[in-house]
Amino acid sequence: MKHVKLLDCTLRDGAYLIDKDFGHNTILGIIEGLVKSKIDIIEIGFFQDEGFKDGRTVYKNSKDAKKYIPKNKNGTLFTVLADYSRYSIQNLDDYDKDSIDAIRECFFKHERYDAIKVCKEIKKKGYKVFLQPVDILGYTDYELLELIELANEIEPYCFSFVDTFGSMYQDDLHRLFEIIDHNLISTCKIGFHSHNNMQLSNALSQEFVRMTFGKRNVIIDGTISGMGRGAGNTPIELIAQYLVSKWNYSYDIDSLLDIMDDYMDNIRTKCTWGYSTPYFIAGSYGAHVNNIQYLTKKSSIRSKDIRYILNKIGNARKRYNYDLLEQTYLESLTSSIDDTASIKKLEKVMNNQNILIVAPGHTTVTELDNIKKYIKKKKPIVISISYVPNNIEIDYVYMNNLRRYSFWKNKEEFKEKKKILASNIKQEASDTKEIIVSFKKLVKCGWECLDNSTILLLRLLDEINVKSIAIAGFDGYQYSSSNYASENIELSNIYENTNKINVEIYNMLKDYMVSRKRKTPISFLTSSKFSSALNEFGDNND
Repeated sequence: MKHVKLLDCTLRDGAYLIDKDFGHNTILGIIEGLVKSKIDIIEIGFFQDEGFKDGRTVYKNSKDAKKYIPKNKNGTLFTVLADYSRYSIQNLDDYDKDSIDAIRECFFKHERYDAIKVCKEIKKKGYKVFLQPVDILGYTDYELLELIELANEIEPYCFSFVDTFGSMYQDDLHRLFEIIDHNLISTCKIGFHSHNNMQLSNALSQEFVRMTFGKRNVIIDGTISGMGRGAGNTPIELIAQYLVSKWNYSYDIDSLLDIMDDYMDNIRTKCTWGYSTPYFIAGSYGAHVNNIQYLTKKSSIRSKDIRYILNKIGNARKRYNYDLLEQTYLESLTSSIDDTASIKKLEKVMNNQNILIVAPGHTTVTELDNIKKYIKKKKPIVISISYVPNNIEIDYVYMNNLRRYSFWKNKEEFKEKKKILASNIKQEASDTKEIIVSFKKLVKCGWECLDNSTILLLRLLDEINVKSIAIAGFDGYQYSSSNYASENIELSNIYENTNKINVEIYNMLKDYMVSRKRKTPISFLTSSKFSSALNEFGDNND
């Protein structure tokens, strides 16, 4: 007798990446393919109190979800996930055999007592019940035993342990299973839901198959191509292939591959997931992926900084508090320095001078002739941002981006240039070519992209009586490989949501225009998605 069932939760766990909006036809196609592949259980989305819309995998009740359930289930069990804090049991209708068969009740540790009461009501309405306690590693043995005792009273269909933060190792898997298996009612299956932060999801799922054989019927969660927030989940096709190859199961791998070809390649153009260094750090510290997604948007952040911040905020990392993250991030980068002498030094050189800012956008290549004509005509002081252009002669290079500085600091063309460095990079000048300015004075909180280098340089220049400012290469982002003047300064983390980044930088520029102390004329010399932010204030003229 086969002791493992596979549960695919692509339409639920993968839904976080695309605002739960797969589209009507994609939902139907994925479900059809999963049924054809003989996956045992399919989770088609969420029960929630709001957010319903055709094409989104969010439903009010089983009647609402019924539109996606095939008339011939072919032995497949259909589930949804109900987050205790987001779904009211009052909205749940009685079980209809032609719709959802089971509900997975998800809850945090502090919600466990009330969630158990909800599970009783779910059973009364005729559904199978899965218990999905969040962050099982966050339970003490005593708390876990208490939860199991409560579960035994309601006899759920399955009790799952969820590796919420992708921080589980093989010994954790064995320890938790032994505790649960020894104390859980024998009629209840044990489920395993893993996240792939440390590249262990598939290995742990295979180990779960081996270690439970002859002991307990189990359910393993997975998603197509591992689709899920952050590092993603156990790829359903990998664990299915393992069961086919080594345990003589009969899953149709070709049907899973068809789903990947027909739907997943297109979905990947809209969002990204998979292993990365930041998500490894999240796994090793048991941190919520939203913390990582927030921090990686900071241009100056480095992997060791993320590690430091997660360690610094302690257990708060299990959820996400963006104000706390931002405060801790700034504390990790800044210390108060007196840059009065540095500002005076810059004032002496730049007073009443035209300034040309050369940001590293691709228009510094495509519109180079226009830049050179401006330099010849206006003879400005030229300040490049975060790089040394090979086709424009500069007077200074400005940097507050640690990653950029690490890339350039040992290059000869950088060493020979005069540099304006923010204090998050260096506290004291090493030689006469370096001027150190206060990072803390330039940063304004409340923005995800608060350390955008062009905005910070504009704030610095607002401290000086310059004649005019022209900007080149401050293009805005697009989903392509040509955002920068050079391929070796491309960054991969800008492509996930370029429109959101552009909107925020646009608003930051408008905020700067409103809050600046001086009324220095500012213009865009090259094409930019942000130029209209100046037009509103009568600038962008030359």
